[in-house]
Amino acid sequence: MVATISAGKPALPEHPLEELIRSDRIPHIWCSGCGIGTAFAACLTAMKSSGIDLQKTCMVSGIGCSGRAAGYVNLDSFHTTHGRAIPFATGLKLGNPELNVVVFSGDGDLFAIGGNHFIHAARRNMDLTVICLNNLNYGMTGGQVAATTPYLARTTTTPSGNPEQPFNLPLLAWAAGATFVARWTMLHIRELTDCIQKAILKSGFSFIEVLGPCPINYGRRNREKALQTLKLYRERTIIRNNADLRDLEIDFTTQVVLGEFVDKERNTCIENYDKVCRSPQ
Repeated sequence: MVATISAGKPALPEHPLEELIRSDRIPHIWCSGCGIGTAFAACLTAMKSSGIDLQKTCMVSGIGCSGRAAGYVNLDSFHTTHGRAIPFATGLKLGNPELNVVVFSGDGDLFAIGGNHFIHAARRNMDLTVICLNNLNYGMTGGQVAATTPYLARTTTTPSGNPEQPFNLPLLAWAAGATFVARWTMLHIRELTDCIQKAILKSGFSFIEVLGPCPINYGRRNREKALQTLKLYRERTIIRNNADLRDLEIDFTTQVVLGEFVDKERNTCIENYDKVCRSPQ
């Protein structure tokens, strides 16, 4: 299928995700070299190929660079307040259990101000797919230190290096109760797309961490250009499905483990509510 530009000019092929993108919002705000657009395309491709009813699918995003995704997707979507993407998504799912609800947001939004909501949604096993774009800092507001910033990494608020240890996000998600946990980089686009599709189709709380570069803030302060970050993703990562979750710290001086780590079955929050609250007393 092609789209005609104007008389006398050759037609351009339609974008394969045309139906899922709000073209009037393009161009997007993401910086050159940022990994969010690539991860966003993987998410939309997974939605399209999964066979789910897109009329019953919605995306929820919080505040930050990744939060702009909700405004670009041509589905019912919600750009929520800071840290509250998961509570909004929980309300959508409880209000209409037939919905497929995808949360697409960043590490700062989901694990700093929104961290409390994350652990309780995982504990309850809310039927949500949560995709976390981890660029290791607060990219939109100037490159401040985050709960995911590696030890000794430089940011605007840690110019001498981060003195604190970051969260191990897959371990945190599993410990809180998530039934599907994975990690990929935006360089591993095929694996990431397949993984998102699997997460969408799985019942329960699914969590995928996606590592992506922030060349303007994190990269600049750590003397790391976008292509150098991608080189690290190629040379300093190893795919190890079902790896010990305690070994998943992000340290590119050694190796960073990628893969699918948790895939188990557990009653969802709604199933438990129906069993307990709707059963005869």
